[in-house]
Amino acid sequence: MEIAERLDALTSWHADWKGLRVAVLGLSVTGFSTADTLTELGAEVLVLSESAKEEYARLIPVIGARLELGSLTEVPEALREFAPEVVIASPGFPPTHPLIEWTMQQGIALWGDVELAWRVRDKVLRADGRPAEWILITGTNGKTTTTQLTATLLNSGGLRAAPCGNIGIPVLDAVRDPGGFDVLVVELSSHQLWYLGRSAPAGQLIPHAATCLNLADDHLIWHGSAEAYRAAKAFVYRNTRVACVYNKSDPATLRMVEEADVVEGARAIGFDLGTPGPSDVGVVDGILVDRAFHDDRRHSALELTTVAELASVGLSAPHTVQNILAASALARSLGVEPADIHDALQTFTMDAHRIQIVAEHGGIRWVDDSKATNPHAAASSLRAYPGAVWIVGGDLKGVALGDLVEHAGSTASAAVVIGADREPVLAAFRRHAPHVPVAEVVPADTGEVMDRVVELAAGMVDGEGTVLLAPAAASFDQFRSYADRGERFAAAVRAWIERGSADDADGSPATH
Repeated sequence: MEIAERLDALTSWHADWKGLRVAVLGLSVTGFSTADTLTELGAEVLVLSESAKEEYARLIPVIGARLELGSLTEVPEALREFAPEVVIASPGFPPTHPLIEWTMQQGIALWGDVELAWRVRDKVLRADGRPAEWILITGTNGKTTTTQLTATLLNSGGLRAAPCGNIGIPVLDAVRDPGGFDVLVVELSSHQLWYLGRSAPAGQLIPHAATCLNLADDHLIWHGSAEAYRAAKAFVYRNTRVACVYNKSDPATLRMVEEADVVEGARAIGFDLGTPGPSDVGVVDGILVDRAFHDDRRHSALELTTVAELASVGLSAPHTVQNILAASALARSLGVEPADIHDALQTFTMDAHRIQIVAEHGGIRWVDDSKATNPHAAASSLRAYPGAVWIVGGDLKGVALGDLVEHAGSTASAAVVIGADREPVLAAFRRHAPHVPVAEVVPADTGEVMDRVVELAAGMVDGEGTVLLAPAAASFDQFRSYADRGERFAAAVRAWIERGSADDADGSPATH
């Protein structure tokens, strides 16, 4: 049997995977999940990685795979000798990586872990004998929150739903969960979508519903251009069966839906903060409503919740409301009732580092939005907290901040610039917002970076106000992750408050 013919037949857990030679690139949580799945299926597996956690390195031979550790700047001889029939790459490998280029030049099938998960999705079936439905979620910002929201709303409606994918839980782990699920809510990064864009028809996903929440420049170095980044995001709508949910306030997402090759009968469902049309969800007089999944949608709407109720549980920031509307549309496409959505939203909590108030003291509110790792996310935070002292900077990933500073950053009362790429940020303020006072924290500054940041920011607050960590940049230049950056910020805030309290107690002035 020709290899292409064999691969076309591999669309079930119960297909003949035995002896298939598969090279797995990368040994993070995704790479290990991939290797573990393939060995369980009976494939012959070679894992290549520059480094690996001790636990994964120890387990690879235990599960029956082979591990080669070392530099991957050139194609290893072990890979050439293995002669893989399929290469499955972790999302961190860009299209320009030597191993990816070699794979495509050799005409070898190139998959991501999500395609493998789709092909074996029938391992555990629902009560009706069918595999779980898939809902796909992407966007420059809001993916994780919307994925968590959607799963929460589905569970509230009585469906067993699992958030997975880029959210940190490999899709293959969800597919292989012996308990099974009715719905997989799959967060997809642009990297994962790029790999899905390479898939042959046999490996293409057919989701129940999909959304691209928004689009703004990000990961341009990985993709090579804004056009390539947009093209990758657009793959989320391909083959959608029921609902293509798009952002009415972001024309790029509408164009994606208009250009997508979807299953006949799939509907375009819009969301934004305005009054919804008959196929939309939106807001009317402070009430979130559904006019998309409603028998009399041309003449009336169904109430989901209110902005006031969302405010009472800390979910009323404008971009959070948009995420809630998108998640509600996705849940409604699977029949979740408005009352179940309402009840679930009363107990939903945002993850840490997503517009999280870490302290309020002495008239200053300290807000951690370290997850705002690109300009689009930071702009949303600045709109939620106009007049804040803005902490900005880090690894810009090739993205310019001029537009952000000009339009959203110019509303800040002051700014503290951090990170490796400080000069482009400082230049953006000089050019687009010269009226905004700016302080710079350079690596040579004594003490912990965030201690100095908090000290400077506190001194720039005029009476009462907000200090907002919304860096618009990745964290790896100075921190282990955006979570580490946020945790260090919160710790520095607590230390600053404690120092002020101690000074007050002994009669000396507080340091601000």
